[in-house]
Amino acid sequence: MQAKMQAPRSAVSGRAAARSRVSTTKVVCRALNSMESPYAEELKKTAAYISQKGKGILASDESNATTGKRLESVGVENTEDNRRAWRELLYTAPGLGQYISGAIMFEETLYQKARDGRQFVDILLAQGIYPGIKVDTGLQILPGGKGETTTQGLDGLADRCKAYRKQGARFAKWRAVVKIGEAGCPSTTAVLENAHGLARYAQICQENGLVPIVEPEVTLGPGDYSIEETAFWSERVYSHVMRLLNEYGVVLEGILLKPNMCLPGLDAPVAPPKLVAEVTTRTMMRSIPPAVPGIHFLSGGMSEEESTLNLQALNEACPDAPWALTFSYGRALQSSTLKTWAGKQENWDAAQSILLKLAKANSEASTGSFKGPHPVPGGGRILQALRTGGAGK
Repeated sequence: MQAKMQAPRSAVSGRAAARSRVSTTKVVCRALNSMESPYAEELKKTAAYISQKGKGILASDESNATTGKRLESVGVENTEDNRRAWRELLYTAPGLGQYISGAIMFEETLYQKARDGRQFVDILLAQGIYPGIKVDTGLQILPGGKGETTTQGLDGLADRCKAYRKQGARFAKWRAVVKIGEAGCPSTTAVLENAHGLARYAQICQENGLVPIVEPEVTLGPGDYSIEETAFWSERVYSHVMRLLNEYGVVLEGILLKPNMCLPGLDAPVAPPKLVAEVTTRTMMRSIPPAVPGIHFLSGGMSEEESTLNLQALNEACPDAPWALTFSYGRALQSSTLKTWAGKQENWDAAQSILLKLAKANSEASTGSFKGPHPVPGGGRILQALRTGGAGK
């Protein structure tokens, strides 16, 4: 009898290793699938919708205290009805949905109605604008005497997310602020504390059916620090945030990112848009995975015109970016709108008109097609005071 031919030992061990790898891959895939939110597919579709080409987010989630200060700056008393009227002016602007795909609301506003009895969430949805909700409860000072902050609001967040979703919200926002420009800032403690808060918040939101806007803001502040210093710290902060999002099992296709543009300090010369775009896109390429559908830049302390011109330059510099490079602007859409309204009914249409012009300008900038002139030219940067101590309800 002929002896049976045996495969070489190396071939046998190779097949065994291959079977082991396949088995391990299946286990890992099952583990990853079990970690995903039951809302995973919906979250991905929502994030993709909000990040669609040519649209951005209207950030109107200022607390009652902050809204009150802005109302009082144009001679309007800080009352619930005046706050409601101001948000109604924003949300009912005819055609706003041509340029805006999401609106971030404060908790009070999420439950409010227009004068005709319609819920604000229904008014927004009728324009194709998804309602969102600010879920953090404000900044608190970290120990150390440097004025660095952490963000509060994780307690009870799951239950609040359930209630917000029931009311019509489809995404959420949590702002973390990282201070630079002073000796010892940012500290490792501040970076890690804020990265953890953002990751845990995002995990809770996704588990309860809300797309989380992750906002790691390397804040524009006083000082003559360079644009490269901002870029260095921004890259470091974003990398920590992305690492923790992965460790917490957050579905990156189901989030939105709201970072700062890379800018020099307020006491340094203003950087031209081309330089801002070059440094900012480089920072994003180094630290943000292409799985994230949209990068919605905050306007921070920039003027209305600077916010638009920098966004235009970003899309010129990186026309084939793996993510949408668009906007989530508050002051850059609201400031001139509020000044035009000034609480007077006879100014209602004119105020809505300027809002639409600003939204259109930024919509065009998000596709690299803004040609000007800007509806609100000029203006300077401002130092945004960081209010600590709670949500200011």
